[in-house]
Amino acid sequence: MFNKKSILSLVLLLTCIMAAKAQVKIGFEVSFKEPQAHYAEVQMNISGLAKDYVDVKMPVWTPGSYLVREFEKSVEEFKATAAGKAVKVEKVRKNTWRVFSAKAANIQINYRVYAFEISVRTPFIDESHAFLSPTGIFMHPDGMIKSPSTVKIIPFNTWSKVSTGLTPVAGEQFTYKATDFDILYDSPIEVGNQDIFEFTASGVRHEVAMYGGGNYDKEKLKVDMAKIVEKETAVYGENPNKYYLFIVHNFLKGGGGLEHLNSTTLGATRNAYNTAEGYKGFLGLVAHEYHHLWNVKRLRPVALGPFDYDNENYTTNLWVAEGFTSYYENKYLHRAGFTDVNEFLKDLAGGVGTVLNTPGAKYQSAASSSYDAWIIGYRPNENSKNNSISYYNKGEVIGILMDLEIINATKGAKSLDDVMKAMYLQCKTLKRGYTDAEFKAMVEKISGISFTNFWTKYVNGVDDVDYVKYFAYAGVDVSTENATPGKPVTGAAVQLGTRGLEVTSVTRNSAAWISGLNVNDVIVLIDGSSLSDVLKNVKLKEPKFSLDILPAITDKKIGDQLTVKVIRDGLEKEISLSLKENPSVRLKATVNENATPAQKAVLKKWTGV
Repeated sequence: MFNKKSILSLVLLLTCIMAAKAQVKIGFEVSFKEPQAHYAEVQMNISGLAKDYVDVKMPVWTPGSYLVREFEKSVEEFKATAAGKAVKVEKVRKNTWRVFSAKAANIQINYRVYAFEISVRTPFIDESHAFLSPTGIFMHPDGMIKSPSTVKIIPFNTWSKVSTGLTPVAGEQFTYKATDFDILYDSPIEVGNQDIFEFTASGVRHEVAMYGGGNYDKEKLKVDMAKIVEKETAVYGENPNKYYLFIVHNFLKGGGGLEHLNSTTLGATRNAYNTAEGYKGFLGLVAHEYHHLWNVKRLRPVALGPFDYDNENYTTNLWVAEGFTSYYENKYLHRAGFTDVNEFLKDLAGGVGTVLNTPGAKYQSAASSSYDAWIIGYRPNENSKNNSISYYNKGEVIGILMDLEIINATKGAKSLDDVMKAMYLQCKTLKRGYTDAEFKAMVEKISGISFTNFWTKYVNGVDDVDYVKYFAYAGVDVSTENATPGKPVTGAAVQLGTRGLEVTSVTRNSAAWISGLNVNDVIVLIDGSSLSDVLKNVKLKEPKFSLDILPAITDKKIGDQLTVKVIRDGLEKEISLSLKENPSVRLKATVNENATPAQKAVLKKWTGV
């Protein structure tokens, strides 16, 4: 039993511990001696942590990209001093360095990071700029994820700008602070001579940092990006930021994006802004990644935060986190006026078609796809399309069906928007992520009907999507036709190499699959004709292509035989294929002119226009 003296002692002890923690300071300096060789020089300073040794750790993955990337593999020349003297360093785990500091009050750690992988999730440095993806640059003392830190950037002598969502330290150029390492790891940094412009939307200042040039129109982007921000904020009723940063990397051919708490990094094609398809693609990427400001970063599965940076973080709900965001990407483009209803329906029908035409959709559920992102989603192989489905694609289709089911059940009073907003507020109130059961419960609460069968069929199951039924709720007719009517196919993809046509993939249950044509087989003859004859007058856009585009196949009929001679493991083998009809379908969705008032009400609520 505690007495007053014991309680006082405990209070004093806790006060001392908190004071000790408050005295610990962690700071980084990042400079660039050899950017042309793709290196960053990192200095980490720790003071006030008097221990026999200190373990510092680098994350092995980055939130939002579900793959253990082993960032520590790019660290070189790790060394340390304590109280100004060189001390022993020992690597005790793949991503952990132990510094024997002998209770010194001040520790300085220096290391270099090689950064030469272009993506939105990995650091990249060359003579023109540095993109610092923080999980691949910075380290934290073990057990001190919640500790604050500062970062000072020393740009290379030809660079003049730094863009980041981190909070600037007043009076110190290019110096920033993070309240904890979760914030630091979630705040990419662009260093160089990027083109910067701003706009304000939903009361939030937005900065766009463009690297790599391009034919973009800044004034047009300011207006159009603001429209997307306004439409997205309207769904959730509030925008949680005062400032938001878009880092845009423009390349010859770019794509992809990665969300962060108050910023995003986008990959774009520098000379596609002046084409209708390219511009729509960029705005779609903006809509997708900005929606993650709520869905994923705040409205999130319970497993995605607080993060374990040493190991995989498993969840069955990426179909909501990413799939629904893909669905909303189309909704926001339509609501902001960038697509009409026909294009909106075309985009959604295309999404349904992708799932229907992926053989793996019959073998992997949306929940399983989410859970297996770490071993399949980010590590696809030649057979992935046959045994798996993307949680982006399946989740988008689930979003379409769920939205229509809710709207129809409530006679146009509620939609998936209401579920997303309610779940966002729930996560905000509870200060934690949601479980799958909680998400389902909210869907049922908003809709007023049971979704148990829906979950069984579409979330945890692999049932065929009953798209005709759901689109009909909104008075939309969906017709289906063969993608290439009357045309025979082999189901094999190839790439042209020095030895011949190397098979790169084989579609499940296709002619190639049934006949035993294998990935890595090298095709040297087709129906006795050499490749030079087979490829004569064929214009290839890419080195990888479908075998079915060749006249040797297109000139045949369904059911005809095709003989190919291949080299497999140095041995010749002749394979006969019985050509089949293409199983892929194409969907066309159109609004029924004779739709009932109830259907029209659903359509109006669905589109939000």
